[in-house]
Amino acid sequence: MIADVLDHLACPHCRAPLTLAGPQLRCDSGHGFDLARQGYVNLGATTVHGDSSEMVAARAAFLSAGHYRPITDALVAAAAAVPGGCVADLGAGTGHQLAAVLDAGPDRVGLALEVSKPALRRAARAHPRLGAVGCDVWGTLPVRDAAISLALNVFAPRNPAELARVVRPGGALVVVTPTVEHLAGLVEALNLITVAPDKDARITAALAPHFTPSTQVTRTFDLHLSHDEVLFLVGMGPSARHIGPTDLAERVAALPDPVRTTASVLVATYGRASGQGQSIWGER
Repeated sequence: MIADVLDHLACPHCRAPLTLAGPQLRCDSGHGFDLARQGYVNLGATTVHGDSSEMVAARAAFLSAGHYRPITDALVAAAAAVPGGCVADLGAGTGHQLAAVLDAGPDRVGLALEVSKPALRRAARAHPRLGAVGCDVWGTLPVRDAAISLALNVFAPRNPAELARVVRPGGALVVVTPTVEHLAGLVEALNLITVAPDKDARITAALAPHFTPSTQVTRTFDLHLSHDEVLFLVGMGPSARHIGPTDLAERVAALPDPVRTTASVLVATYGRASGQGQSIWGER
């Protein structure tokens, strides 16, 4: 719930702390933000819309079936090495992965940062110790300096400077990205977006000098999917924006049933370098 993460949030306009005042979050400067009926609050996501309701529904269906359970298990294992506190998931989607990390850490609270309203509606219900907040993770995060013990970033964009500001010294960041082997055979058959072979190196370079690589684990596992599940898999990711539904349906119909493919991801943990991240807000 929002009340569980309130101490970690900041007003997106003036950086002041926020308090819960009835159906609003308010700061001392008078800025107010309405709590949505579904339980989330919008603290800055005004011009970017994010994933559609169809994409979010596809993600919920695919993840709830357990197809990406090895990725979830790897995240939980990585999180176990970091002491409790607030876990922020940047581009949290439905909150599925964050909820699993919170289940494994009863001393944690979770902050789901997400731009898509359909995703926020689901994330707000994903776990009782999770607060869902609307914001653009490319931009300035409505989070207080050094408030986060662990940041998660699963198949989502990231702003290195903002991560450096909000993750406390001694904290950590876990980034999950696909490898070039991810969805082998389906990428060409379905005209999906490809993964750059140097993706992990570019991420590490962008995060330096604020974050130091700690551990890297590759998780590769087989997927046996029905045609409908393949449609969910494609429909929940960025390829859904690049291939028309009719073309996709025809391509999937031409595949064997069940479809056999391989999921392959890199789970990389980065330690927060010593020293506080520079605040964009200045002194108060």
